[in-house]
Amino acid sequence: MASGSVADQEGQVMLLGFWFSPFVKRVEWALKFKGIEYDYVEEDLTNKSTLLLTSNPIHKTVPVLIHNGNPIAESLVIIEYIDETWKQNPILPQDPYDRAMARFWANFIEEKVTKPSREALISQGEQQEKKVKELKEAMEVVEGEAKAKLNDKTLFFGGGNGVGYVDIVLGWTCNWMKTIEEVGGFKVLDPENQPQFHKWMANFREVPFIKPTLPPKEKMVEYSRMVRQARLGLVANK
Repeated sequence: MASGSVADQEGQVMLLGFWFSPFVKRVEWALKFKGIEYDYVEEDLTNKSTLLLTSNPIHKTVPVLIHNGNPIAESLVIIEYIDETWKQNPILPQDPYDRAMARFWANFIEEKVTKPSREALISQGEQQEKKVKELKEAMEVVEGEAKAKLNDKTLFFGGGNGVGYVDIVLGWTCNWMKTIEEVGGFKVLDPENQPQFHKWMANFREVPFIKPTLPPKEKMVEYSRMVRQARLGLVANK
């Protein structure tokens, strides 16, 4: 059983995941931040379990959180469910406006950073160049928000509460983005052009409940290469 310091008092919590998935990591981070005990089940995505297929029949993928026998899918939906169910250590801001802004930035990250990153990894030529351009433009926006919100006293987008919703949603960039760059053969992250964002990444990696969960770089690169080669091979065979 994976565990935080607070015993779960509202029934069994189970997380269906896959070691590489940044979406699963988001949910892990939320659970650990809250100190919730949970059972972790590693899925083989090439041979999906009956539990996964029946728990998430629409998308048939991870993450899936099962609480009291009720399955919840999609990482952002799961994080909000966790925050609403366990009140300690709030993840989203309590102020309605701040809460709305956190959701806005989470959606921006998902649409303008996460999706183009995955598409750049599994494409080449003009299509990849287009996605890399989109990514660079999005990272300029993220850097602007980081400059506006972060400083030597405020290290995270969660503000005075420390790590928050936006940090958890953006956190995958700390390890996964460099892996995607290396395997895809392009460059988006630049400490000179994104100094505040790079400070944020360095601080996020060192958070005690984050650091032990980050997968080894070599293993991530190997898996990403396999994914890229497989997807490019499918395109070539069409």
